[in-house]
Amino acid sequence: MSRTPPPTGSLWSDVARATDPVTSHAAGVQVTQDGTRAKQAREVAEAVQETPGHTSAELAGIHGLDRYAVARRLPEVERAGAVRRGAAKHCTVTGRAAMTWWPVEVKP
Repeated sequence: MSRTPPPTGSLWSDVARATDPVTSHAAGVQVTQDGTRAKQAREVAEAVQETPGHTSAELAGIHGLDRYAVARRLPEVERAGAVRRGAAKHCTVTGRAAMTWWPVEVKP
């Protein structure tokens, strides 16, 4: 698998880490251009608003969303200012400690 970094200054640099394979950059561009990223971000922000204080895996299960898409979009939604990280707790889905997620206006 190729680990060639994306061209500097390209759109690709914003959708995956520089150390990710080229296929990850291509997938990132595709989900951005076809609107999937924005749709998932809206769904994740709404899930946190409706059920604050859950882990990414719990949010996915409660709302019928893809666990990995939720985990990818939460940091993006956090950077956009819609959600924030709370304290870690025992995740009822994975059985491990995981961050909780909260709407920015709700204090745990």
